[in-house]
Amino acid sequence: MLLFDTSGIEAYVTENNPKYANRIIRQLKSYAKSMNFDSSYDPYKAVYVSMPTSASSNHEVKQQYINGHFCYAYKFGIITNGLRIVRSIDFYNKNYLASHPDIVVEKKAKSPDEHKSLADPKALLPNLKDFKTRHPGIKPSIFLGDAAFDTIEIYKSLFEDFNFKKAFIPLKVNLSMDNVKYTFNENGIPCCPHDPSLPMKREGSKSHLKNKLPTMKFVCPKMKLEYNRQDKSKRRVCQCESPCTTSSCGRMIYVYPEKNLRAYPGVERGSKEWDETCFCIAKRKTTNEKTLHSDLLL
Repeated sequence: MLLFDTSGIEAYVTENNPKYANRIIRQLKSYAKSMNFDSSYDPYKAVYVSMPTSASSNHEVKQQYINGHFCYAYKFGIITNGLRIVRSIDFYNKNYLASHPDIVVEKKAKSPDEHKSLADPKALLPNLKDFKTRHPGIKPSIFLGDAAFDTIEIYKSLFEDFNFKKAFIPLKVNLSMDNVKYTFNENGIPCCPHDPSLPMKREGSKSHLKNKLPTMKFVCPKMKLEYNRQDKSKRRVCQCESPCTTSSCGRMIYVYPEKNLRAYPGVERGSKEWDETCFCIAKRKTTNEKTLHSDLLL
C-alpha cells in the first residue's frame, strides 16, 4: 500500500508572523466598511489573494494552505507505506520543477481550498513516477489518497501506468454514469429497479478483462441460497414479493470497473473493506491523513 499527501515546513519569515496578516485583515475590513460591502465579502479570502505568492526573503518559501491554515512554507510531497513509514519525500523547489517540465505552475486560485485541490493532483503522478524509478522492486497494489485526487485522469494512470489494483480515493463530486440500465446509489452500487433505496448485494466474481480488474457481480438483495439435502446442491431462489425479472434466482448485474474507474476503483465503495481501509483513528476523513503524523516527526 502507498499513501501520498502534500504538506509543508513553515519557515521563519516575516510573512508567517500573525501581525503581518492581521494588519492586512484590518485594512481590508476597514476598506469593506467604507465601501459598504455586504456580508458575502470574506476579508480572509481577500487577504489570501492580496498577499505575495512567496516570502520576500526566500522565493522558495511559497504561500500555501496546509493543515487547515495558510502560511509560507517549503512545500513537499510525502509517500508512506501502509505502516505509515516514510518511503519518499520530494521538495517542490526550483530544481524539482526544472527536472519536471511537464508540471505547469499556475497562478494561485482565489481561495486556499481551491489552490490546494489544484496543486495536489499535479504533484501526485510525477512523485509516483520518481518513486517507481528509484524503487523498481517495490510494486504496491493499493493506493490511498484524499478527495483531491478524484479525477478520471488520475484513476486511469494509477491502474494503467502504475499497475495498482485498488484505489481508495473518496469522491469529490457525485457520481454520474451514462448508458446504464439500472439505478445506483451514491457509491455506485446498483439498486433494486422497484426500490431505489434498496442496494443489491455484492457476490464474488472471478472473471477478468484485459486490465485484470475483477468484474463486480451484484445480485438481488432478497435472493437466498437454498440447500437440497438429497443431492447436496445449492440453488438461488428469489423471495421478492414483486420480482423485477422472470428469473427464479432474481436479477443479476455485472459491472465492469474499467468502464468507470471513479465509481469502481477496484473495490466496492461503502463496503466493509472500504470503510476499514479509508476510515481510521479519531474518525479522520481518510487513512491518508495518517501521513500527517509523519509531518510531525519531521
